[in-house]
Amino acid sequence: MSSTASRPSLDRFTIDVDQEVLDDLRARLKATRFASDPENDDEIYGLSTAVLRPLVEYWADGFDWRAMEARLNTLNQHRLDVGGTPVHFVHERGKGPAPIPLLLMHGWPWTYHHWHKVIGPLTDPAAHGGDPADAFDVVIPSLPGFGFSTPLTNPRENYASMADRFQTLMTEVLGYDRYGVGAADYGALVGARLGHKYADSLYGIHLGNEMPPAMFQGDRFWDLSGGQPAPDTPEPDRSRLIRRNNAYVSHVTAHLLDGQTLTHGLNDSPAGLLAWVLKRWRTWSDRNADFEAQWPADDILTFATIFWVNQAIGSSIRAYRNANLYPPEPVHDETPYVRAPAGFTFLLGDSSPGAETPGERIALFEAGGGQFYADIRDVNVHEKGGHFGPYENPEAWIQDLRATYRKLR
Repeated sequence: MSSTASRPSLDRFTIDVDQEVLDDLRARLKATRFASDPENDDEIYGLSTAVLRPLVEYWADGFDWRAMEARLNTLNQHRLDVGGTPVHFVHERGKGPAPIPLLLMHGWPWTYHHWHKVIGPLTDPAAHGGDPADAFDVVIPSLPGFGFSTPLTNPRENYASMADRFQTLMTEVLGYDRYGVGAADYGALVGARLGHKYADSLYGIHLGNEMPPAMFQGDRFWDLSGGQPAPDTPEPDRSRLIRRNNAYVSHVTAHLLDGQTLTHGLNDSPAGLLAWVLKRWRTWSDRNADFEAQWPADDILTFATIFWVNQAIGSSIRAYRNANLYPPEPVHDETPYVRAPAGFTFLLGDSSPGAETPGERIALFEAGGGQFYADIRDVNVHEKGGHFGPYENPEAWIQDLRATYRKLR
């Protein structure tokens, strides 16, 4: 199963943000110059001041980072150099007869904290009404350049180099012979690369997005539509594509074409940083749910604070353009590209691709990114949840991860 018993113990990483950093953050928040925002109740111009202001004010005078810091520190965390790059990760051991290691990876603007709802059920299924035979050793890294995996020492870091680092982490540092992957968003790009390059080291991969290997490539690498206009007919394809583009195009285009310009503002202004990431959470989360009811302010501000105190916003944004500037070469010519067994969890509340029914979602998968996966074991579609699946519908992810790896153990 693994050779972890022979590995030396790793030093525990404890989060302890300097009080000076927190004092500076509070002062900046208190000095926020809120923008005039007429005729934007429907947020047609972008995130409204009416939505942003109360959250900024609560961040300054209500949010208790030290309490959240203590909660985060209950996890078994480490931070070490992997190939010259700092990698922070959670490592929680499974409780069962034969736990298998599972690498869980987030995306943008996620942090490892987005996975906190699934850790207990995956590591200790018996304590959560499950079968102890389904137990996992859970490893949740912060992607290089994100959160506590900073400061970034390799300015060219992208999903391919991240895959190399995580392969080293899992097999050489932690000593696992084989491991599984669970990932979404940019983490799914890393997972697909692992499934291409390191398939022999994997039980399999389980993803929340079907990421093609040529993502962010081509002449119009910044254009989700590839330069094609939305079709005049038939509906609902036109409405679906327009909705997806409205949700994602500004984000992808800005990150790919003007990331550093954006960074200057977001790295200097916590209110600006919060506005940028909050817009993504509000737009990409379950389009059929009440955002305020599903996303507590303390969770939102935990994510924003982790980005702020680590000055991680710019290095995380660069992961997009680096995928374009330094595209990874295939390591073999076998097709389809991803060789590891693969399972998928899709949620209908996600605006990308914006399917309305399970059948439509599976059809879009089969006609598109699904063609890049050689060994598809499970494709699961759930009503509840949007782009942040493990946070918005942890029950679906727990169920699907268990089902996929039950066949692959």
